[in-house]
Amino acid sequence: MKKLVFPLCLAAFLTLEACNSNQGSDNASSDTTATTTETSTTNSTTATTVDTNRNNNASNDTNAISSNTNGAADGDFMIEAASGGMMEVELGKTASANATSAKVKEFGRMMVTDHTKANTELKAIAGKKNVTLPAAPAGKHQTHIDELKAKNGADFDKAYVDMMVDDHKEDVSKFQDEAKNGKDPDVKAFASKTLPVLQKHLKSIQAIQEGMKK
Repeated sequence: MKKLVFPLCLAAFLTLEACNSNQGSDNASSDTTATTTETSTTNSTTATTVDTNRNNNASNDTNAISSNTNGAADGDFMIEAASGGMMEVELGKTASANATSAKVKEFGRMMVTDHTKANTELKAIAGKKNVTLPAAPAGKHQTHIDELKAKNGADFDKAYVDMMVDDHKEDVSKFQDEAKNGKDPDVKAFASKTLPVLQKHLKSIQAIQEGMKK
């Protein structure tokens, strides 16, 4: 009888151990599945974040100023145009007030009107492109202002007219280049739109210059 009981007990013990072992395996499998799911969720979240950041960066780059293939940046063109435009307005005010020639006075008033409008348009574009424009005429533009404000009467008229001819020849050339070779569509469109105005200014001031020679 004792010989029979011992094998039965041993069989029961082994059966219990087998059940416990299977339960442990099931729990381990469940834990592994949970870990895998959490990892997949984390990876998915990370991927979504990366994609979102990439899309945001692409959106921010839409209005970025690109470099001109000729080496001049569209942003540099905007800065130069803004400084020159402010000079035109400042000297136009001086000419309309101090010139002795009625035609020079009239030309000065045209400079104030046309370049104030162009400066406003350029400032709006610069705001979209994150380009900081100068708050006042810089470099040679301020030098021109200082030099002309030191003159009076007929001397002022001649110096102003001569400077306006030279300045507008240079402006027309730069705006033609930007209109043709610019890379940023908004800046390029601004140059194309403003170019005929500058050409009109040049033609007008050249006529005044020729009249002063007679």
